[in-house]
Amino acid sequence: MATAGEKLRGSKESSLQSEESAGPGESRMTLTGSLNSWESDLTSIQHTLKFVLKLREEFVCPVCRGVVLNPQQNSCGHIYCFHCLQGLLESSSPSSPVCPVDGAVITPAEVFQDNCCKREISNLEVYCTNSPACTSVVTLHHLQEHLRSCPYEQLQCCNPGCRAVLQRRYLQDHLTNTCPQRTEPCPLCQQPQRLGLIQDHVQTSCPEVELDCPNSCSQKVPRHKLTEHRDACPDLHIDCPFKKFGCLVKDKRKKVKLHEDAAVNHHMLLVLRSNTHLEQQVEVLQEEALLRHQEVQTDSLLLADVQEEIRPLLQQNSSHEHIISTAQRTLSRQEDTLSTIQREVQQVARGLGPGLEELEQLRKSLDAVIQEVSATEALKEHLASLEDNLKHHSGLLDLHAAQLSRNKEHLRELEATSYDGKLIWKIEDFRSRKEAEARGQLPCLSSAPFHTSRCGYKMAAKIYLNGDGEGRGTHLSLYVVLMPGDFDALLPWPFKQTVSLSILDQSGAGNHRSLSFRPDPTSKSFQRPAAESIGNVAVGFSCFVPLSKLETPQEAMYVNNDTLFVKVKVDTAGLEQL
Repeated sequence: MATAGEKLRGSKESSLQSEESAGPGESRMTLTGSLNSWESDLTSIQHTLKFVLKLREEFVCPVCRGVVLNPQQNSCGHIYCFHCLQGLLESSSPSSPVCPVDGAVITPAEVFQDNCCKREISNLEVYCTNSPACTSVVTLHHLQEHLRSCPYEQLQCCNPGCRAVLQRRYLQDHLTNTCPQRTEPCPLCQQPQRLGLIQDHVQTSCPEVELDCPNSCSQKVPRHKLTEHRDACPDLHIDCPFKKFGCLVKDKRKKVKLHEDAAVNHHMLLVLRSNTHLEQQVEVLQEEALLRHQEVQTDSLLLADVQEEIRPLLQQNSSHEHIISTAQRTLSRQEDTLSTIQREVQQVARGLGPGLEELEQLRKSLDAVIQEVSATEALKEHLASLEDNLKHHSGLLDLHAAQLSRNKEHLRELEATSYDGKLIWKIEDFRSRKEAEARGQLPCLSSAPFHTSRCGYKMAAKIYLNGDGEGRGTHLSLYVVLMPGDFDALLPWPFKQTVSLSILDQSGAGNHRSLSFRPDPTSKSFQRPAAESIGNVAVGFSCFVPLSKLETPQEAMYVNNDTLFVKVKVDTAGLEQL
């Protein structure tokens, strides 16, 4: 519900601009003006304002017939609202916007803001929009300011979930005392809660609500102290403190306390028994430690003996290192001798250099030729193998392509097949197919098969977009044909059901064009089709509709977006369902 105050709280506009496109070489017409906040907010209610004195005709906008806001004066002397003049310029031809009063041409360059008229209008006295309840009279430019404090202004309650709308003077009392969605403090914890949710808050989450102890003791405990109470609840089941020594008693805390006081001797025996067991374990560990100490002493004696045995070996190792050092020096001298011999051999080789280099190049060339011949032979064998594989895979690919084509055709037929005696056939690219048919490239189009029932007659539709027989070139020809079906042996023959052929109106008006026929029992077209045939002779209308009325009908649209819809309906009344 929009109130007057809400209408005035619109978006502020500091400037407006309107442009209209001009032709090549022409200038663009521009209108610019400023709109004060109070003027933009009054736009939505300018026709409902009630003035104290009758509004002078010169202050009435000739376009919207409301009080002029942000007056713009034309060269003819008439003034308009800025937004009305802007709309007039945008909706008129760029070369001829005219004044709606006297027909004078409006030239944006000659339009100016009439500030004198603007001051007069802003000081006009108006009644409050909430009159007669409110008797205030204010100037036009102070109306918005008045409505912000008017006690009779209709306002909506700001509490979430409340949709009440009431006058400003009653709003505070409503918010504080009567609003069903107001906020009130919880009577127990004093936390603010919505009035309708206080009971649920008390029942589910209020921390100060006293609850029965979950352990069924006689105390009532505030919800937020339940955890603290559990640590002292006398009815909570706990284990005896001497459980680690072997006491198996588990009972309510108060009874466990009595048990603890009454069974002191038993608990002491358990403690002593535990201590005795621990002492025995300590003695066993001490014996094991003594054995480990004796083993360490024995290992120390053995280590000393081994060190005595190793000492002569270390001396022998020192002697062997001296021998190895001597051998290394001898090897170094032999390496020097070998280096000298290598240099002499290189000198001899340089003397034989040219002949050896030529021989080496011939040997390398021969090796390269042998490798190329071997590679060529291997490549020929590999190429022959690839050719055989290519032939094999090409054959497989042809088989797969043929099978895929058959599968696609079968799938298309299954998707389009219906079993209720009805066919809706969508024919796209109407004009190009009609032209191809006129050139003799496309004799006719056939639809996907359809059936009168799941085990009924199998049929299809045929269409000549450029006409057939006596309708060729002038009419659209439409036929239906009976085809061999899987259940023909179970069906009555000849076929006797009435068939209706239609082209559908795509304008939404429902002006479909339809023709029907009842089969002639003596015609071969309605006898059982031969199993080896494609279908019987098609039957229908060679002059179904003139091409002129098809493409340019008066009250229908048969061809839309280059698409034609054909409908075939078989009257299945009287047919027995198998």
